[in-house]
Amino acid sequence: MSDDEQHNQQFEQASAGASLTFPMQCSALRKNGHVVIKGRPCKIVEMSTSKTGKHGHAKVHLVGVDIFTDKKMEDISPSTHNMDYQLLGVDDGFLNLMNTDGGTKDDVKLPDSKLGEEILAGFEVADTVMVTVTAAMGEEQVTSFKVSNQ
Repeated sequence: MSDDEQHNQQFEQASAGASLTFPMQCSALRKNGHVVIKGRPCKIVEMSTSKTGKHGHAKVHLVGVDIFTDKKMEDISPSTHNMDYQLLGVDDGFLNLMNTDGGTKDDVKLPDSKLGEEILAGFEVADTVMVTVTAAMGEEQVTSFKVSNQ
């Protein structure tokens, strides 16, 4: 068998890999909208948001009705989560951050945008740079920053 024959394959079906669903922040959902709860398509019939707690976590309580079985489904999810960190340095495009408890974090990328350039410029001239990191659905990103000279 030649190399060309070995790579000849016949496919019965192809897919573009598109998902049947797409991610959305809980805070963007509305009553009478649709959502997937526990793997089932549901219409939102009730929705409430808890107050932000001591660590800035707000929860969204969703009640939905399965659009095929009319079974009531419930889920509690975090809305979004914001944390402020002091910028200690930048290594290979990642920020070295310290939270208010003194713990460090170094897995957040410096934004590849004007915001990233402004953070670097502020870090060079300011005594303290505080960055806000927004986390949702397992992803984190710097969304804003403040500089202060003490």
